[in-house]
Amino acid sequence: MVLQSPIPLVIPAYFTQVLLKRKPVKYLPPPRIHDQNVEVWVMPSTGEVFTNYEAYLLRLDFYKQHQFTCPATGQSGLTFFDALASERNETRSVDNRFPEALKEPVCRKIQFSTISRMEDLVQHVYDEFKQEFFPGEHVTCLYENGDRLDGVVRDKVSFQEQRSPDGELIRKAFSRYFIRLFDREHEEALLDNDRIIRSRKNFSKHVLRVFLKNSLTKEPWAGAPWCLKIELANQYKIPTEVPARLLQENRQAERKAHLALKREEQDGTFFQFFAGQQMPSGAGRRKLSQLDIQKRKEIQLQQYQEAMAAGQVHPFTGAPGFQVSHPTHLTHPTLPAHPSPFQTFYAPPVYPQIVSRQPQMPPPPPPIKYPIEDLDIEPKRNSVQRPQLRFLAMHGLTQNGDTSNVNSTDSRLAMKSIGPLLETWNTLNVLCQPFILDSFTLDDFIDAMSLPADANNCELLEEIHCAVLSLLVDEDGQLKVSLPELDEDEEDEEEDEEMEDSTLSTPLPDAPARSTRSSLAKQEAAALQEESNRVSPSTKLPRHRATEMLAERGWIERCGAREFEEGGWQTILVGLIHQISLHPSNKDACDEILAYLSPANKEPTPETAQEQYASMNVNLRISALQMIVILAPTTKTIRSYLEECSEAMTQMRKDKIEQQRLKKPLIEELHDLDNQRKMLLPDNMPDSDTEEKNETADVDMDVSEDLVADGDKTEDSDDEPRTRSLRRNSGRALERKRKREEDAARKEKEKREKEAAKASKQSTAFKKLLKDIDKKKEAIKGCEDAIADLDNDLREANCQRTKCVGRDRYWNRYWWFERNGMPFAGLPEASTSEYGYANGRLWVQGPDEAERKGFVDLSDEEMNQYKARHGVAVPDREKQELGPTRLFSANEWAYYDSPEAIDALIAWLDDRGKREKDLRKELMNWRDPIAQQMEKLTAHLLERNHKREEADEEAATGITTRHSKSNVDKDTRRHPCLEWRNNLAIQEMGKRHAEPADNKKKKKQKKGVAQLVTRKKPVVVEPSPEPLPPRRAKTDSRNSRNSRR
Repeated sequence: MVLQSPIPLVIPAYFTQVLLKRKPVKYLPPPRIHDQNVEVWVMPSTGEVFTNYEAYLLRLDFYKQHQFTCPATGQSGLTFFDALASERNETRSVDNRFPEALKEPVCRKIQFSTISRMEDLVQHVYDEFKQEFFPGEHVTCLYENGDRLDGVVRDKVSFQEQRSPDGELIRKAFSRYFIRLFDREHEEALLDNDRIIRSRKNFSKHVLRVFLKNSLTKEPWAGAPWCLKIELANQYKIPTEVPARLLQENRQAERKAHLALKREEQDGTFFQFFAGQQMPSGAGRRKLSQLDIQKRKEIQLQQYQEAMAAGQVHPFTGAPGFQVSHPTHLTHPTLPAHPSPFQTFYAPPVYPQIVSRQPQMPPPPPPIKYPIEDLDIEPKRNSVQRPQLRFLAMHGLTQNGDTSNVNSTDSRLAMKSIGPLLETWNTLNVLCQPFILDSFTLDDFIDAMSLPADANNCELLEEIHCAVLSLLVDEDGQLKVSLPELDEDEEDEEEDEEMEDSTLSTPLPDAPARSTRSSLAKQEAAALQEESNRVSPSTKLPRHRATEMLAERGWIERCGAREFEEGGWQTILVGLIHQISLHPSNKDACDEILAYLSPANKEPTPETAQEQYASMNVNLRISALQMIVILAPTTKTIRSYLEECSEAMTQMRKDKIEQQRLKKPLIEELHDLDNQRKMLLPDNMPDSDTEEKNETADVDMDVSEDLVADGDKTEDSDDEPRTRSLRRNSGRALERKRKREEDAARKEKEKREKEAAKASKQSTAFKKLLKDIDKKKEAIKGCEDAIADLDNDLREANCQRTKCVGRDRYWNRYWWFERNGMPFAGLPEASTSEYGYANGRLWVQGPDEAERKGFVDLSDEEMNQYKARHGVAVPDREKQELGPTRLFSANEWAYYDSPEAIDALIAWLDDRGKREKDLRKELMNWRDPIAQQMEKLTAHLLERNHKREEADEEAATGITTRHSKSNVDKDTRRHPCLEWRNNLAIQEMGKRHAEPADNKKKKKQKKGVAQLVTRKKPVVVEPSPEPLPPRRAKTDSRNSRNSRR
């Protein structure tokens, strides 16, 4: 028996090919070793095995000759080992320097390239990728002021070139890149490719040449394509099968056909055609004499004259220098009757052509390969418009004064606040676990942010602010975010100067010796008037008193002590926003909030902050909350949570792969079992053919007996009386009926016996097979359910960033916030989980100014060219296709809230465009969950509006039903956000964020109120005619509505 060598071969880490005479060195194959105890010699650098020491020495001497070439550097005259070491070092250096993000695109570009010379291939690839960059690549940004900043490409948007119908270039192809800067945290640059460069250390012709030499191989025949090495192709999943047109035999056949076509084009004249007909097969290989040439010319002229006489040819302009001898016995119709002496040689100026060549038509334009740029598609003429949008803010976006699409819970809500509102809601719900905050719906959030001052305390509003503040400052009083530092000395000096200015008084003029009380009063009034006139109207008074409000204790100390009650969190909010205002970019917005929370005309106390916040505008509330929420992701708690989610997603992906691996053999086993079932099925089924034959025979027998009986009846009716024959026939009929019943009973008995026998036969093998099939199906279903659960868990754990659904042809962005980072209906344990939805809307954001530029907002010249191509300008087309509801900037938002609108939007999108193809695909994938959430939203809003109408009706009439609750319940029906409870905080901390650490509320006992002291909890009893409101229990909304009825 022949055994392979058990000695391990030392294979190089990177597949190397040292060159010998421009060809890779071929290694010797491993020998066949019959005896495992035989002594062998191994070449460590190549892994070659020798059973003979002399062969080993000869091979070693061959490798030590200075005749090898390093394929990476091109250095020749090296030994094999030196060339191998040089290639490895250069390869390792190039692999480390060459951009990792650029390797796969370059490999895909050069695979099966037919550029023969390596230098030409290097130049071609270098020109192709010199101004092309890819996400993840380190680049340098060039600014107009000369600054050079390093960064990494985060995203890329490519734009194709635009050409007019006649082929004229309108706009060159270019790309735009979002670049995350290294030196400027939280800043990105949006630049074109002409403003970005690479480092020459990482990308140059030399580096590219070394990379291509190490990556490509080529067969030794003319026209062979370049092929990637197997390891590199498998790494980037690039096809390695050479196309049929690039195979050696096909390339040679194509070359021969091209040469033949070229030869035919050259052999198209009349004389060359006839000369080719007369030339023998071997004539082209020898030199013709002058006599042979003269004979051929005479034959050509004779054939030409015959063709002209027959009208088979037409003249054409030929080569002017061709002359033939004119024989005396031949005449030409174009020559004069008496030729002149100068016409000894005939030189015809025009030569004929056998087949007249028609002018070639220009080739038709190539078919359009979709998808293309969305606005390059011809506009549809059916006037189909995008479904109308709905708005939360009344800001005249309908252009025609129609406010039917405006659905605002608060008319004071401004359009500029919709974006921060959605951003804040999404952040709090996606990161609800590190915030220790129960999830809540968008409608409850809007209701809480716009709560009037006369409403009861809203737990949702308090818990949101307290949860965020608790995350920014821990219980030890340590600040977890970076904020501008407060300069206490300068503040003290400013306060002292303000106090000194306030204590100075205007001196009054000396009173005359004789003065009365009325004259003194007139002097004081004149002095006050003069002082008011002296003060300049441009003197700036302080807008707020935030510094005085926190003079005794800073906001960090208050937040660390969790002093959130009785205006505490409002006071902490004032201090935090005051410190944020020290940054110049936030000063104006912060001063506007501080001027309302801590006005200059009121005392700087926590009660003032509490009262002012209760009456503050909803837009200022949203702005203040957004300022503190955007600080939370920079804390260590949030970063740790995001890292945990990433690690959990990695484990989930592994589990999903494992489930898929388990499912694959189960499907194969089920397929085998099903084949066995099909094979055993005929033996375990009733013999239908035999039974049908037997039943047919029985029926035929009965029919024949009936026919015989009818024949007897006919014969008897002719010979005997009618009554007698009837009595005889009735007896025979009864006899036949009895026989048929006996036969039927016998057959039924036999059938039951056969079925019992077959059932007993199935119970052994066939039934066991059926049970095994059921078990496999259950196992496969279990794997599929596990994969579906893992997919949903991956979706919920993907909370690093909110993903956009897509963009339409006019660069409007579409957002479905439940797509990732949160459950579809919020946390299952939430107090409002019975609503069944979280947001329930598909939001549409207007286009960004940078995206509209060059596509929607064109210059006059570009606009005229676009109108000439498509017959309509871009603004007019946008107005026709989007209808009356449009968005003009990224600060404007609208939404869809019905499944019918989603279906209409999907039908409106054109999948021939790049952006709308991706958007339509995503909407179709998520259509069912989006529609389900919208249906839940509609049902909840109907019930909420019904409750609100009941509360308003009771408040207007002053009549309460016997099912109505107290004033607290009336506020709850008018403002459903009051029903929200922070169950998550109670489960994890045992208390709410707004409660103090000892969980003991300090209440002031009113005068004239008795207090009952019990072992459990003190109960305060007030002399009120109304009964105490019952404690609200968490019930279904349908039950609560029935109880009111």
